[in-house]
Amino acid sequence: MKKISTTINFLGVKFNNPIVLASGILGVTAASLKRCVDLGAGGVTIKSLSLEPRTGHPNPTMAGFDNYFLNAVGLSNPGVAEGIKEIIKFKKNVRAPIIGSIFAGNVEEFGEVTKKICTAPIDILEVNISCPNVGDEFGCPFAYSTEAAAAITKMVKANAKDVPVSIKLSPNAWNIGQIAAACEKAGADAITVVNTAVGMAIDTEFQTPLLSNKVGGMSGPALKPIALKSVWDVKNSVQKASIIATGGVTNGEDAIEMMLAGGTLVGVGSAVFWRGAEVFGKINDEMKQYMKKKKINTLTELIGKAHKV
Repeated sequence: MKKISTTINFLGVKFNNPIVLASGILGVTAASLKRCVDLGAGGVTIKSLSLEPRTGHPNPTMAGFDNYFLNAVGLSNPGVAEGIKEIIKFKKNVRAPIIGSIFAGNVEEFGEVTKKICTAPIDILEVNISCPNVGDEFGCPFAYSTEAAAAITKMVKANAKDVPVSIKLSPNAWNIGQIAAACEKAGADAITVVNTAVGMAIDTEFQTPLLSNKVGGMSGPALKPIALKSVWDVKNSVQKASIIATGGVTNGEDAIEMMLAGGTLVGVGSAVFWRGAEVFGKINDEMKQYMKKKKINTLTELIGKAHKV
């Protein structure tokens, strides 16, 4: 058997392995991003940035349970200008790819923040149109509408220069495949599948919602079956767009499933709380064990393979 390789080429960018830090966790500072790479991540995604700084929602913003988290952080971030400084610091010290992430309140603003972040040395741009816990400010996520998703995609692509663009979609959209296809038609190079699912919890002692925002995004192992089905549907719906598969991935088997369903890169986020920041290297090692067992030389052999059975 030939020596196994976990190297992945994604939109012309080389990743030493497909396991990347998902947006939202450990993605604020250059130091925390570097730590993820040092511990085995093939690449990293920053926490989503907006045109101006945001404080997000008041506490409590997180609640943990046996197999899922709820969060309603509210897209808190230092703003794109400060975020760019951290991206530059990261790139000065680390060779691994970095995926920028942005969000905005309207189509024109997406164009503005795209222009700014693309002055930074990002390798790929992820566009968050699917946060489930800022409805009071922005209304329903843009990812619920084919028209809105396509309009944002066109605006971002027009301002992204040569940076490849991935649109991050919501598992709450019943027609996620159609929305992905609309984004691809509008110019998206890739689709990130998926963001958190909307959920809530109620404190029975005080008889009030646990989160200050009442509703939040559900992540963690409980999300994986939903995310996997979403990846499957998107793979069936797009022509050439690549997929970043994320949602509930905790171990190597989860990651393999995501690739078999159609993912090329696999995002890992909440698993850090279950297995520590070393989870990136652990998952990569578990994938290698699977490859040896199945006599697989390259991970590209797995991408979308479950669709061919």
